[in-house]
Amino acid sequence: MDKITIYCDGGSRGNPGPSALGIYIPQLKKEYSKFLGQATNNEAEYQSVIFALKKIKHLIGGEKAEKSEIEIKTDSELIVKQLNGEYKIKKQNLMPFFIEIQNLKQDFNKVNFIHIPREENKEADRMVNKELDSQSGLF
Repeated sequence: MDKITIYCDGGSRGNPGPSALGIYIPQLKKEYSKFLGQATNNEAEYQSVIFALKKIKHLIGGEKAEKSEIEIKTDSELIVKQLNGEYKIKKQNLMPFFIEIQNLKQDFNKVNFIHIPREENKEADRMVNKELDSQSGLF
């Protein structure tokens, strides 16, 4: 079974405000970012996990995905604890993201959500800020 680690981050300037996500996949030497428009910080964090799961399945294919263990590493303790069932989801706007992630998990053999310190998430954070900076003239 292949194990793939993906670093995820989402950010919002204003909360809610202009938001973006960034992911970094060290094994594949790939990094991605996406502007999200108006969102809260937590919405952007959730969307980074959704984007990561969809992107890795696209990159490796469905057959390989079914045999893979995915490690999602993020500096959002709230998101990790909600996805691991340790915290309840109190904000209803986050529930659709949570449900989508639960559905996307089915495409893989195993998905782990791991909280890491912000210092260990520099690449994904850099992608978020790069995306927000590139959009800064638009808002």
